[in-house]
Amino acid sequence: MMYREKIKPILKGIIKHIPGVKSFLSNRTGGTIESRYCYSVWMRHLIHWDIFNDGIPENVLELGPGDSLGIGLASLLSGSKHLYALDVVKYWDNKRNLEIFEELIELFKSKTDIPDNVEYPMLKSSIENCNFPSGILSDKLLNETLAENRLNAIRKEIMDIDNPENSFIKYYIPWNESDIIFADTIDFIYSETVLQHVEDLDNTYRAMKNWLKPLGLMSHTIDFKSMNTIESWNGHWTFSDFEWKIVKGGKLFLINREPISKHIELHSKYGFKILINAPIKMENKLNRNQFSSKYQNLSEEDIKKIVS
Repeated sequence: MMYREKIKPILKGIIKHIPGVKSFLSNRTGGTIESRYCYSVWMRHLIHWDIFNDGIPENVLELGPGDSLGIGLASLLSGSKHLYALDVVKYWDNKRNLEIFEELIELFKSKTDIPDNVEYPMLKSSIENCNFPSGILSDKLLNETLAENRLNAIRKEIMDIDNPENSFIKYYIPWNESDIIFADTIDFIYSETVLQHVEDLDNTYRAMKNWLKPLGLMSHTIDFKSMNTIESWNGHWTFSDFEWKIVKGGKLFLINREPISKHIELHSKYGFKILINAPIKMENKLNRNQFSSKYQNLSEEDIKKIVS
């Protein structure tokens, strides 16, 4: 049964290896092309930040912004002073960023409630209350963050994004080494379903440890599902390394197939303390002997967690 399920993704992967096919494939990552999605994601991370801190993080860093800088732009509209955006490929453009920025401004000005999981069921990070977080974003703060001269300054940087003199927005694409940002600089690092795509997780966690201030925080939503590569949600662990290379179809970044235990291990290795871990679980319908030899020793927790 598992063998038949694996045939389709392997055949699709073979097709993607054919010269010229890649040019017809979408170059978008999904999600951040919508302002309400970006608004909802940022608010959830901000609420997690607020549990342990007063005020707004000054220096924020986003891993993998994707199709726009919308989540990071929402952080600036909340009062963050500097946004650092890191990715491996530049998916966004200035026009899209500016359009989303203008839409975000209206969402903040109208104190829009946080779009919930009915509107965006793919958002797995849960919050108790989807009302606009007035306790964090007071009228006084919003008057400052949404002042027209400040908005114009951010607009100018969006349209002149490559200017090294920019203060609000700095991006590094691709990034490979931690020394692109000074040590002990960042207050808050966040990512939204990104770390499952990162091949060099060890280097990434080492870099985040270097960037964060001693009392800095991270907030990551990590998706451990097969990401539609196969019907079974955890079927990506049934492929051998050779089969998986075919399934990837020549893509440098699909999913790294690392379980939650790997992330916990790296947190410990680099001295991070996990303050909140709220995994969503799904039933494992596969037998261990259906997993490839590389993954047959996964823990019960690993093979049941889809998002953390």
